[in-house]
Amino acid sequence: MANDRSRRLRVLTWHVHGNYLYYLTRAPHDFFIVTKPGHPPGYAGKVGVLPWGDNVHEVSASDVAAHGFDVVLFQHKTHWFDDRLNLLSEAQRQLPTVYIEHDPPQENAFEQRHWVDDPHTLLVHVTHFNRLMWNSGPTPSCVIEHGVIVPDGVRYGGEKDRGIVVINHLRQRGRRLGSDVYADVSRRVPLDLVGMDARAAGGIGEIGNLDLAAFIARYRFFFNPIRWTSLGLAIVEAMTIGMPIVGLATTELATVIRNGESGIVDTNVDALVDAMTTLLRDPAEARRLGDGARRVALERFNIARFVHDWNDALYRVCS
Repeated sequence: MANDRSRRLRVLTWHVHGNYLYYLTRAPHDFFIVTKPGHPPGYAGKVGVLPWGDNVHEVSASDVAAHGFDVVLFQHKTHWFDDRLNLLSEAQRQLPTVYIEHDPPQENAFEQRHWVDDPHTLLVHVTHFNRLMWNSGPTPSCVIEHGVIVPDGVRYGGEKDRGIVVINHLRQRGRRLGSDVYADVSRRVPLDLVGMDARAAGGIGEIGNLDLAAFIARYRFFFNPIRWTSLGLAIVEAMTIGMPIVGLATTELATVIRNGESGIVDTNVDALVDAMTTLLRDPAEARRLGDGARRVALERFNIARFVHDWNDALYRVCS
C-alpha cells in the first residue's frame, strides 16, 4: 500500500459544504457520505441538484461501523467529537485520518488552538491565511487551495449596471460576514444580494448551485463585504468566468486579487465605493479586470491541480 498510488481509496466523509464536496469527489476514489434520516445538516448525502459522480455513495450513520474504509476525512467539529466516538468502530478510529478545516479561527484570531490535537491526523487548511492563524499544536498541517468547475459556456457579460453579493444567511451571521458593510455600501451603490435567506437582508433569495454562475455573470462586478472568513468558493467561481472582484483586503482575498489587475481590494470602504462607481461607468475597465481575474483563477484554482493535491495528501496519509 505504501507505494501503490494507483489504488482507488475508500474515503469516509460527510456533506458539510456541498460545492466543496462535489469538487473533492472529482478525485479518482470512492467517497462514502454519512447520512441520517431526513438528511439534516451535516448528513445530507447526495441530495440537491449537483451532478454527483458514480464514485459517490451514501452510507447510513447506523451502518458506518460495518463497512471497510481506507481513510476517514472529517470536515466539522461535531463529526470529530461525536461521530468519531459514536459511529466509528474501534478499528475505524485507527484508520488514516484527515480533517479539513474550512474556516479561520472564530474565538481568537491568532491564539485559538485547533481541537484536532493529534500528531497522527493531517489537518488540511483551504487557505494559507487559515493555516497561519490557527494554532495547530502537534497536529501536522498543509494547505490545499480551492479548485472549481464552472458550467461550460458560462462567461462574464457584465451588461447589468449593478454589483452582486453572494452570502448565505447574511443577516443572521452579522458583522463577521459584513452585514453592516453591505447595508452601508448598498445605500450608495446598486447591489443585489443572493444566497440562503437573502430576502431577510433585502436580497433576492437563493440561486441554485448550477444556475449561480450564469446568474451572476450579467452583473458588472462581484462585491465581497466579508471581514473574516475563508476564501469563498463563489468568489473563485466568479473569477473563473471572468468577473472583476471588489472586496475587503482581509484574510486570503488580499493575496488573490491584485489592484488594477484582477479587481480592487481595500480596507477603506469609501475607496471601494469609488472603485465600484468607476466600474459602473466603465464596462471596458470592468472587463479588463475580469480577464485578469480569470487568468489568476485558471492558474491558481484549476480543478486538475486541486485533484492532484488531494491525491497526494490521501496517498501520503495512507502510506
